[in-house]
Amino acid sequence: MSLFVSTLFLVVFLMLAKLHTLSLLGIDALPVEVEVDVSPAAIPKVILVGLPEAAVKESVHRIERALVNSGYVRPQNRVVINLAPAELPKQAASFDLAIALGLLAASGQLDSDLLNQYAVAGELALDGFTRPIKGALSMAISAANNGARGIVVPSANASEAAVVENIEVIAVDSLTQATAFFAGHLPLEPTPSRLDELFDELGGYDVDFADVRGQEMAKRALTLAAAGGHNLLMVGPPGSGKTMLAKRVPSIMPVLSAEESIETTRIYSALGKLPSGRPLLARRPYRAPHHTISNAGLVGGGSVPSPGEISLAHNGVLFLDELPEFNRQTLEVLRQPMEDGQVSISRALHSTEFPADFLMIASLNPCPCGFRNDPRRQCHCNINQVERYMSKISGPLLDRIDLHIEVPAVPFNELSAAADGTDSHSMGETVVAARTRQAERFAGSRIRINAQMTTRQLRELCPLDGACRKMLEQSVDQLGLSARAHDKVLRVARTIADVDGAETVGIEHLSEAINYRMLDRQFWS
Repeated sequence: MSLFVSTLFLVVFLMLAKLHTLSLLGIDALPVEVEVDVSPAAIPKVILVGLPEAAVKESVHRIERALVNSGYVRPQNRVVINLAPAELPKQAASFDLAIALGLLAASGQLDSDLLNQYAVAGELALDGFTRPIKGALSMAISAANNGARGIVVPSANASEAAVVENIEVIAVDSLTQATAFFAGHLPLEPTPSRLDELFDELGGYDVDFADVRGQEMAKRALTLAAAGGHNLLMVGPPGSGKTMLAKRVPSIMPVLSAEESIETTRIYSALGKLPSGRPLLARRPYRAPHHTISNAGLVGGGSVPSPGEISLAHNGVLFLDELPEFNRQTLEVLRQPMEDGQVSISRALHSTEFPADFLMIASLNPCPCGFRNDPRRQCHCNINQVERYMSKISGPLLDRIDLHIEVPAVPFNELSAAADGTDSHSMGETVVAARTRQAERFAGSRIRINAQMTTRQLRELCPLDGACRKMLEQSVDQLGLSARAHDKVLRVARTIADVDGAETVGIEHLSEAINYRMLDRQFWS
């Protein structure tokens, strides 16, 4: 009889449970298998292996109290928890729910055939209730790509994860609810995807270019920037409306597509920066970092790389106000992302790439006091001060900015005018019409907008007649334009022609494009 009891004891307690969860690395979610083994031992002990970081190591104590406070029995045996693959660092609290369910299954308190069909992610409080996690959208995408039937997440993350339409998203409020679902005692309906509703509900803008009095030339340049994806630099005295103009640029850019929206939302989700009540970003992002920002804060970094401001501005606008006040080295790290539309951050063990396809708008004063060339105010800066101020911006960075415009102070008669200026709706229609022409031109290629044209495409799509060629030659010689600036002039001219509805680049389009390159020579010569 004693032998039978001992054998039964081993059958009951020598159990192994396996569940599927996910771990964030940058903005991507990688599949992780949670293995929980419960076996007899003289002294209860929990061993957690699989390269867990501090937040994961501490989860053992949270999970134990969550089990007890939810009415379950804490295994009084030797417990080994393995998070595979072992070489992948695990650093978030999102493993809590999966480990807790694994403990219940391995100790015989949960019997379910659904554990291998669903991925599980969620943090637990000591009372057994779930708390929101970062990166739920990326986890849902990864689970769907790996063939999972669904994913179980905290209720606070359910609407965010439900953006992914080809996977069941099960929302749970507590460990008890999750256990009942897997045991088949509590059928839970998947959270519905509200993609179209979210776009209609969250897609509007609160600002409009009609609020900006005067500055019609600046609005024209901003329309061109949005139409062709061209970076832009504004030079003008304080209070001339540079920041006000920049804030309104997203309102004239084309509506985010579902793919662009999900791609941008993933970044905010991974950083825990999704606004409350907004599970999906339906507006173009607008980021305006302070000039004291570090290199890592701007482009991303850290021992485990995380996205920076340029990635948060992906598919939107990055506004750098008071450009010369930024650290020069910080500005220089922008050069590669501005060309490639992504940033690569390398560490000893791995390299991570983050998307960074943004429209950069920068502003600066013409001198340290801000009133150089202002007829109403006297400038007290000497030549050395102005040169030192302007020298903070390197030539290579300037070369990567397509449009340079002057934003003068607005006269009183324009400020007090009763009529509104050009509004965002009319500017947006112009931008969409130009983008449509570009989409037809680049159909079948990876290029979407004129700013992304290769040198070969420039030669094919922007042929110049004799008069245009002569004008461009004179401008290159007189202004000392680099080869990169030469190509950018042609790209801007192509955008101007698209905005005007012209099939070919004419001399009027090229002349306007060249004028947008003159300002850097005027102020930096």
